[in-house]
Amino acid sequence: MIKRLLPLSSAILISLLTGCRASAPAPLSQAAEATIPTAELRNTRWVLRSLQNRAILTPTNGEAYLLLRNDEQRAEGNAGCNRFRGTFTGAQAGQLQFGPLLSTRMACLSEQDNATEKDFLAALAATRTYQISGDTLRLYSAEASQPQAVLHAVYLH
Repeated sequence: MIKRLLPLSSAILISLLTGCRASAPAPLSQAAEATIPTAELRNTRWVLRSLQNRAILTPTNGEAYLLLRNDEQRAEGNAGCNRFRGTFTGAQAGQLQFGPLLSTRMACLSEQDNATEKDFLAALAATRTYQISGDTLRLYSAEASQPQAVLHAVYLH
């Protein structure tokens, strides 16, 4: 009985293995890339990726991020070393301004983290307008043609 099942089980195994070939995923077409849904400004976790065209490395204390909550127009996040919170306003679409941001006062573990935190908080304070394209948020000061900060939406599962 076992001798009869062995060839049958081997044949099933071989057909399963040959039927399950790994293939490379097809590259996204330009149309598919252009259809990334636009993230919402509020209630989206925006992770900092660059400041004044300078790429940001993940700080020692975790990702620098911004979260704008619908309720009471509260802003909160992590600037690189310290958590912050405050208020924001946006009278019209594309406009965004932060009120004073309060932050904790823990020491940064590196000069780079300290610089990231200082520059991120300064970019938020200077922000007057924003632009969202797909999953990318760009923050602009009143006089800048280049974004002060670029952040990407992170979707939590």
